[in-house]
Amino acid sequence: MAKNAFYAQSGGVSAVINASACGVLQTARQHWAKIGKVYAGRNGIIGALTEDLIDTSFESDAAIAALKHTPGGAFGSCRYRLGSITERRSQYDRLIEVFRAHDIGFFFYNGGGDSQDTAYKVSRIGAELGYPIKCVGIPKTIDNDLPITDCSPGFGSVAKYVATSLREAAFDLVAMSRTSTQVFVLEVMGRHAGWITAACALAADQECEAPHILLLPEVAFDEERFLAKAEKTLERYGLCVIAVSEGVKKSDGEFLAASGLSDAFGHAQLGGVAPIITNLIAARLGSKCHWAVPDYLQRSARHIASETDLEQAYAVGRAAVEFAIAGRSAVMPAIRRLADAPYRWDIVEAPLSEVANQEKVVPRDFISADGFCITAAARRYLAPLIVGEAYPPFKNGLPDYVKLQNLAVPKRLATEFVV
Repeated sequence: MAKNAFYAQSGGVSAVINASACGVLQTARQHWAKIGKVYAGRNGIIGALTEDLIDTSFESDAAIAALKHTPGGAFGSCRYRLGSITERRSQYDRLIEVFRAHDIGFFFYNGGGDSQDTAYKVSRIGAELGYPIKCVGIPKTIDNDLPITDCSPGFGSVAKYVATSLREAAFDLVAMSRTSTQVFVLEVMGRHAGWITAACALAADQECEAPHILLLPEVAFDEERFLAKAEKTLERYGLCVIAVSEGVKKSDGEFLAASGLSDAFGHAQLGGVAPIITNLIAARLGSKCHWAVPDYLQRSARHIASETDLEQAYAVGRAAVEFAIAGRSAVMPAIRRLADAPYRWDIVEAPLSEVANQEKVVPRDFISADGFCITAAARRYLAPLIVGEAYPPFKNGLPDYVKLQNLAVPKRLATEFVV
């Protein structure tokens, strides 16, 4: 008999996470004999715990297809950590209660490292608490820090956006640097892994072009070395463009822009490193500086998404369903690189036990000897991920994105669960 499925989105959303949702929903509809309805969790795993489920069967095929070109998280996301089964048994008892009430036999969780940890913990329900469920994690993170997979869906589009934005800003700086701003600093996301900062280097076709300096979290920030590099760049080119990761650290491991606060997962919240860098340059070198923080813009810029990224995001959603109906559980679809040029890839299984809470940082052989640039090997890795344009449809001059009905499934449980 067909079982229903639960799908949810978790963590920071991206320009293409809804393409993964599209892959899940379209593939599930093709396998109606094995998967009944797909219920989406409103705001991630919280929707499962609170029995706040969305019946996706009310959405038309056209609306589901339109998810492929719509940014954000169509069903709402969350930052919420499940405890271990021994420490927070009540959470898992509640999940089983909700799953059983709605005949859910498949669980798909779409997110990054912490989300894959959630997926792995839910997969343990069958083994430890006796509730049969096929659980598959679906990769998504703009940080590109998931292990095993060649890249993480969401990253390619961010890489394309920041490289494009930085190239365009550099044209502005070239025009103004003689009598005005000489230094421009772009701060991008990346707490421990500098993949997005590294991708900024794709803006340059030649050594003399921006960005001239990359500040990666993998390389300890040395104030004097940095200032010497900036001064030399200014002397040589008359301007200096810098891409900096929000997670740049001092030699003692402390974040340069630590705010002293933490998020729901216990990660340090960072307070903005770009103004710190520009203030340092202005004070020590006397140059006029501007800085920018694209923040949510970089991860929601669907209007300039990478076609490669879009195809991969859809493929992992489709593969998740195919894995589950084939009886696979506690796995994640991973992208495997087969060749660099032309870029070829396929999808393989990765054990959730080897993905959850693991971080893939930029390797040392991708970083130049002085720590301020990337190597040819890094460029070969990064370049294919931004290839291709997949523009959304436009209406009256603006992108035409879909908004789902998101109709709630009637609750069947008398008890409430407080998160």
